[in-house]
Amino acid sequence: MRLTKQTNYAVRMLMYCAANEGHLSRIPEIAKAYGVSELFLFKILQPLTRAGLVETVRGRNGGVRLGREAAKITLFDVVKVTEDSFAMAECFEDGVAECPLVDSCGLNAALRKALNAFFDVLAEYTIDDLVKARPQINFLLGLEEFPPVEPAALRAPAA
Repeated sequence: MRLTKQTNYAVRMLMYCAANEGHLSRIPEIAKAYGVSELFLFKILQPLTRAGLVETVRGRNGGVRLGREAAKITLFDVVKVTEDSFAMAECFEDGVAECPLVDSCGLNAALRKALNAFFDVLAEYTIDDLVKARPQINFLLGLEEFPPVEPAALRAPAA
């Protein structure tokens, strides 16, 4: 199973907005930070806005911001909005399967269980978890000019 680029960049866009908390994020800035086209990000913005994961502010000083706290947006929330299909095999697609075992197949049950486990893990992680796991994220995304300084107590002693 492979997630689409749309899902990948949707998560990245939400991470950018979370790292830029308290400010509006602009699509050109997000596009530059990730090296992706603005048009692609505008396309991703639509389902995120419809789902309430982001809010848009129009106007000259407009931009985007998270629609709710980063700690309340799970990876599962993003995936269910941005992925079109979770059909891991033909038998997952409605009305397509030609297999006579489709309703009583062990493979179908195993794949469904695996998919549900995948969803359960995604539901455990939030955008906030991803952002806080990277202390230098603001620097890496160009939101800060200098990387955060390690407290002296945490630095290794000079040899």
